[in-house]
Order: sequence, then C-alpha cells, then structure tokens
Amino acid sequence: MDLTAPVGRRDTDGMAVASFVLGLLGLLVLNVVLGPIAIVLASLALWRGTSRRGRALFGLGLGVADLVVLAALMSADGTVSWSVAP
Repeated sequence: MDLTAPVGRRDTDGMAVASFVLGLLGLLVLNVVLGPIAIVLASLALWRGTSRRGRALFGLGLGVADLVVLAALMSADGTVSWSVAP
C-alpha cells in the first residue's frame, strides 16, 4: 500500500478490494446481501477514481454474478434460501 497516497485515494482502493472480496464470498454465502454491497462499493470506487480499476471492475462483475446465481437458484427451487443437500 502506498502510504504517500492521499487518504481519499486509499479509501477508494480499499473499496475496490472490499468489493472484490465481498463479491467472491457472495458466490458461496449470503449472495442476496453481499452481491448488492459489492456492486455499490465497486461503483463508488470507480466513480471516485480508484487506482485499482481492474479489481473494482472484477468486484462489480462478481456482485452481478452473485445476483445471477441467486436468481438461478431461486428459479430452481422457488425459494430465497437454498442448500446443496438433495
């Protein structure tokens, strides 16, 4: 991490990394919550001009993928909750 960067830039870089991590976690658990949070954080990081643009875009994509997975699972069994067990 660049400690000489302005605080605002470090905040946006943190948002980009957080969106990536939350989007990745959202594929496994709590995609109804973590997906939208990842999308919002990635959008804010991109809007504020993060230096980690690729990480923010990847977080945005993972957040959208979380919601797609949720929609697919909801259509498969008709509920918001799902499990892997038969």
